[in-house]
Amino acid sequence: MMSYPKAIGPYSAYTVAGDLVFISGQLPLDPETMEFAGKDIKTQTHQSLNNIKAILKELGLGMDCVIKTTVLLSDISDFAQMNEVYSSFFSYPYPARSAFAVRDLPKGAKVEIEVIASRK
Repeated sequence: MMSYPKAIGPYSAYTVAGDLVFISGQLPLDPETMEFAGKDIKTQTHQSLNNIKAILKELGLGMDCVIKTTVLLSDISDFAQMNEVYSSFFSYPYPARSAFAVRDLPKGAKVEIEVIASRK
């Protein structure tokens, strides 16, 4: 059993190019059920970041290796609550980040997070 969700389309969960790891946008899917971990933004953010953490762990890396994140929200008013959970996964120096609202996310998710990590 994978510790992170399998891709729901024709893409890889991650790819490695030299010292960089590109992790595809992670939806808040529970890897065992492939269903959302919850309906609220905090639970969904936590699950998306746990999925990222699991991918990094498989590669022998930790969250401290993340150098850039992109956070997509279905509702920008969820930003503060997402940020509260997000900040519990990272410490100073924080990765660079872009965060913005989009019209819709796959499967009706509230959040999707992608990252770039460095293996150095």
